[in-house]
Order: sequence, then C-alpha cells, then structure tokens
Amino acid sequence: MARKFAKVRKSKKGVPLTYLKGSKNKKSSEKEMLSTKKKYKAGTLTIADMNRIAKQRVKSGTKNYKKGFKRNKG
Repeated sequence: MARKFAKVRKSKKGVPLTYLKGSKNKKSSEKEMLSTKKKYKAGTLTIADMNRIAKQRVKSGTKNYKKGFKRNKG
C-alpha cells in the first residue's frame, strides 16, 4: 500500500512554500532547489556541490527570531 502524504501549499514551480518561508530571495532559493533536485535525480550531484549549496542556504536565511523564543537545550 502506498504512503499518503498531506497536501501542502506550493509555489507556481512546485516547491512547498514552507521551504521558501525564511529565505531572503525566494525566487533564487526556488531556482536552486529545483536545480539541485534535477542534479540529484540524474546522479550528477557532487560533494563539492553539496558543500556549496549548504553554505548558500545558510547565507540566504533571515535572522528574524521571535521575542521570547527559547531553544530547548536538551
């Protein structure tokens, strides 16, 4: 029996909006995710590519944190 997943809201290109939520430049983040998906499926994604993508994703994130938000240190 196939697994069933809940329906989520997506952008026009098909990327879930929750993936784009914290991004400064949503259009470029969406483009990067789609190109990474394409490379991964083709089997051409290298370790160097993954490292570059990880750094880029950290850089593109916003630093807006909710006031009073406490992180669980456990």
